[in-house]
Amino acid sequence: MKQVVELNNTADVFSIDYEGRGVARVNGKTVFIKGALPTERVAFRVTRSKKQFDEAVATNIIRPSEERVAPKCCYFDTCGGCVLQHASHGAQIAFKQRILEEQLLRIGKVLPEQILPPVYGSAWAYRHRVRFSVAADKQGRIGVGFQAKQSHDVVAVESCPVLPDHVSRILPGLNRLMQDFVKINGRVNYIECAVGEQLTVLNVCMQEIPNKAARKLLEEFSDGLNQSSRKWQIWVQHGNKAAYPLCPESAPKLAYRLPEFDVEMPFRPGDFTQINAEMNALMVARALRLLDVRPNERVADLFCGLGNFTLPIAKSGATVVGLEGADYLVSRARENATSNGCRHATFRQADLFDTTPATVAQWGHFDKMLLDPPRSGAYAVVQALHAPYLPKRIVYVSCNPSTLARDAAVLAGKGYRFKAAGVMNMFAQTAHVESIAWFELH
Repeated sequence: MKQVVELNNTADVFSIDYEGRGVARVNGKTVFIKGALPTERVAFRVTRSKKQFDEAVATNIIRPSEERVAPKCCYFDTCGGCVLQHASHGAQIAFKQRILEEQLLRIGKVLPEQILPPVYGSAWAYRHRVRFSVAADKQGRIGVGFQAKQSHDVVAVESCPVLPDHVSRILPGLNRLMQDFVKINGRVNYIECAVGEQLTVLNVCMQEIPNKAARKLLEEFSDGLNQSSRKWQIWVQHGNKAAYPLCPESAPKLAYRLPEFDVEMPFRPGDFTQINAEMNALMVARALRLLDVRPNERVADLFCGLGNFTLPIAKSGATVVGLEGADYLVSRARENATSNGCRHATFRQADLFDTTPATVAQWGHFDKMLLDPPRSGAYAVVQALHAPYLPKRIVYVSCNPSTLARDAAVLAGKGYRFKAAGVMNMFAQTAHVESIAWFELH
C-alpha cells in the first residue's frame, strides 16, 4: 500500500459505497471518491492507491447531481461524523436501500421477495444520545467535539445540527467549562449526553474524583443549564467506577417512551439505547407488525438490552424471553418489565456469540424470534438453529447490511423464505444503514 498524491483525474460516478463515498471506474480500476455522489462527473485526487482499488477525494464537481445540496453544518469539511450532508434526505434513503440490496446480493446471494417502504423521520435534531471527545489542540486549548475526518484529532464544535437544539446550544459553554475544569482536575476522557422525555443528562467521565473546585464548576454550570425550561442533571464517572448523579441531587427520571405500546423505559447514562427516539418508536412498531405476535405464543428477543422490543412484545399478549449478554442490562430490563406491568416477560443473561445447537435445545421451542444484534451480527445464533427448535418466523433488525446478508444466507439454507427487507433511516446524514428483515419457515 502506498500513499500518493496525483494530478487531478476525472470520472463519472455510478454508485455509492457503505462509507458514503462515490464509486467510479477509471482505466478498469475502481475508485472510491469522498465527496462525490452517483450521476456526478467529478475531478478527483488519489490519496491512497492499492492493487485492487484507489481511494480519492473530489476536488471539483464538474456535473453535479440533482440531489446535491449545501451541507447544513459548518464543520462538514473537517468533522468525521455526517458524511452524507451534501445529499438530499430522500437521496440518502435511496442510497441506503441500494447499499442494502447490493450487500444482500453480493455477500449473501439472496434478495427478499418484497422491498419494504423505507421508514424515516426527522433529518435534523434527532440525536438523543451522543459521546463528545475532550482533547487539547496543538495550541493546548481544550475542545469538546468529535473525531476529525481521517484523523484522531478532535474537532471542537460550538453547534451540531443533528443534536436537539437545547443540546447544541450548550456547546459554547461546555467548551469554556472544560478549559477551566481540565486545568484544576486533570484529564476528562469524554462527556456523554443522554436526552430523555423529561430530563437531559451530561455524564462527565474523568480520570480523577472531582475535587472541591471542580465540583463547584460543575454545580455552577448545572445552575445555568436549569435556568431554561429544560431539566438537566450532571453525572460524573471516574476511573472504572459507576456513574452517579452530582447536581442537582433530585431530578425527573431519565427515560424514553413507546406510547403506542404504553411503555416507559428508564435508563442510565452509558446504557445502550437507540440514538434516535422518533425512529426507535417507528422501528419497534414495524418490527411488531412483521412479527405479528399472537396471544399465548412463546417469543424470543435476542440481544434484548433494556427490553426495547421485549416489553412491547409482552404487551401484545405473548410470553417472551429476553436474552442479553450484559448482566447490568438484564437487571435493568427486569426492573423495566416490573415497572411496566409486563408479567409475561422474563430475562436471562446469555453469551449469544457462543450459541451452540445444545444452547438452542436448552432454550426450548419458540414460535417466533426477534434478533437485534450489534454490527457483528447473529451468526452463531442462526448457525445453531435447528429442528425441532426452528421458530416459524424471524424478524431481524440490523445495523450492518453485510452481516445481515451473511446471516440471511444461513437462514435461507435452513429452509427460511426471505419474505421482506427494507431500510430505516435511524442515522440521517451519516452512511450507517439500519434495516429490518422478515424470514418465514417453509
